[in-house]
Amino acid sequence: MTAPAPIDVEELFADPEFSGASISPDGTRLAYLAPWSGRTNVWVRGIDQEHADAVCVTHDDRRGIRRYFWTDDPRWLLYLQDTDGNEDWHLHRVDLGAPGEPAVDLTPMASGSRVMHVEPFRAVPGSVLVSMNRRPLDVDVFRIDVATGATALHRENPDRQGGFVFGPGGEVVAQSQAADGTFEYHAVDAATGQRRLFHRQGGPEHPLGVHPARITPDGAGLLVGSYQDSDDLRLVRVDIATGDETVVAALDGHSLCIAEAVSPAAAPTLFTSRRTGEVLAARFVGDRPVIHVVDPGFAEVYAALSRLSDGVLAGLSSDESERWWVATFAHDREPGLTHLYDHGTGESRLLFRPYPRLDPAELAPMTPVAFAARDGLPLHGFLTLPVGVEPEALPLVLFLHGGPWFHDVWGYHPTAQFLAGRGYAVLQVNFRGSSGYGRRHTTAAIKEFAGAMHDDVIDAADWAVKQGYADPARIGIFGGSYGGYSALVGVTVTPDYFAAAVDYCGISSLPNFMRTLPEFLHPQMVNNFLLYCGDPADPEQEADLLARSPITMVDRIRTPLLVVQGANDVRVVKAESDAIVEALRARGVAVEYLVADDEGHGFQNPENVMTMFRTVERHFAEHLGGRGEDQP
Repeated sequence: MTAPAPIDVEELFADPEFSGASISPDGTRLAYLAPWSGRTNVWVRGIDQEHADAVCVTHDDRRGIRRYFWTDDPRWLLYLQDTDGNEDWHLHRVDLGAPGEPAVDLTPMASGSRVMHVEPFRAVPGSVLVSMNRRPLDVDVFRIDVATGATALHRENPDRQGGFVFGPGGEVVAQSQAADGTFEYHAVDAATGQRRLFHRQGGPEHPLGVHPARITPDGAGLLVGSYQDSDDLRLVRVDIATGDETVVAALDGHSLCIAEAVSPAAAPTLFTSRRTGEVLAARFVGDRPVIHVVDPGFAEVYAALSRLSDGVLAGLSSDESERWWVATFAHDREPGLTHLYDHGTGESRLLFRPYPRLDPAELAPMTPVAFAARDGLPLHGFLTLPVGVEPEALPLVLFLHGGPWFHDVWGYHPTAQFLAGRGYAVLQVNFRGSSGYGRRHTTAAIKEFAGAMHDDVIDAADWAVKQGYADPARIGIFGGSYGGYSALVGVTVTPDYFAAAVDYCGISSLPNFMRTLPEFLHPQMVNNFLLYCGDPADPEQEADLLARSPITMVDRIRTPLLVVQGANDVRVVKAESDAIVEALRARGVAVEYLVADDEGHGFQNPENVMTMFRTVERHFAEHLGGRGEDQP
């Protein structure tokens, strides 16, 4: 066997040359993301044109743009942007008739207020509904006229624990929470504002709220993710008039994939028709994501799209006529292939490869794996092994996702490829509490931070050792957000287990973390951190939270540690990382600390990303014995 040379950090972690493609409502133009002035921006071109003919319609040279939206009028395009990662999102408008003109901020707000959600409002063409906290502690819904920027309060939210779901005809459903965290849905009379309860469902199994939740195009039903009497999350239609439930999409042994509830960059739970608003297909969690077609009329389109790639459909858009389709596919070694398909003729063409300089043959396959935790709970994960290397007694990196109500999926992950290319076996485990594996798997994490959730991580590494993949003396741990907390738990609760660790924006003190989250989020914590961890306002529970916090066990750390932090992080504030670093340095324990002043909860600017992974490369090479780019 001959291992290929490690791929340069600059190649693996560069922004994609093309990504995020979608088609305009009238089917005449394509929009997509591509670099401009060293940052990702939005470009637009005719459907038959090439990139050389495209026009860059946004000009952000500070942080880059990741999220944009077509409106029902193809003249206007919208995008979201914050400042240096502070998550104070603003909605901006671009006039495609005058792309050289500066973008217009449609949501000027004071610092600390932000746009939470944007959706078209079919009942009033030319407008969008925007959820934002102009009142700092209250998230209200505003209607914005895209062309003029005129903004009007659409619904004031009287319930900080609740919110609204809007239908295409102006229908309104209010969501609230009972004292026990149960979600309640009320039909709202448009004229009187009176509410009528028509549906209730449990809280603990929905730590991030019920997702999805949307009104059907006819205005008569509410689509929700519900477990009903199953362990699997299903797509269910609730009749607003009667409360009767009908299963729309369900797969035995599989749950709806709700990763987009945590990360807007994740693949969508539902694919919907731009023309009718009906659900076309639903995504379920599996060894590879499973696309379940719901609309019989879409089956023919989906069959044609599936022939374009051996990956899994991850992104989809169409024009209003549904003749033209833009489809993007997830794949572990050929990510983001994007095709334009003409359903009228059956013809298609490749629009782009996001990473044209990467050779799929040199990338490592991601293999689904499964094993049992010590208490018998089934666990699933993904193993990425170096190419051209005997998979025996390798240095292993446990690479852990954030959330924790999120999950790793099969597909391309540059960090896994980066580590595998440097000689490490990479294991990603969906420990208890991860979404996507059923009600029991999620709720098994209640009060198990630094407990059974950590046991799952150790059990995963022990499995890799038992299978012969990993050298028990060379196991590393690396994670971000909750994964960073998990890395710190690893080097405190089990101080002799890991040979190296990387904490990326991780929590060190659970009470401080919960208290320093943005205040408007606190009422939304009933079914997540308050339930799964405890209430820091209660002295007894705060004591338990501290006992599960790495900062109170910092004197046990002897594993070589790298800490990475964005200075503008509003989720896990910089003080969380400062506390760990200062405590270690006070003891004379060496710890490397990398802070970026223009980043938030995760690095985005290319120069910071490159610096971080160069540092990670050196750290693991020194302590786990992997190789760098300059090593054979």
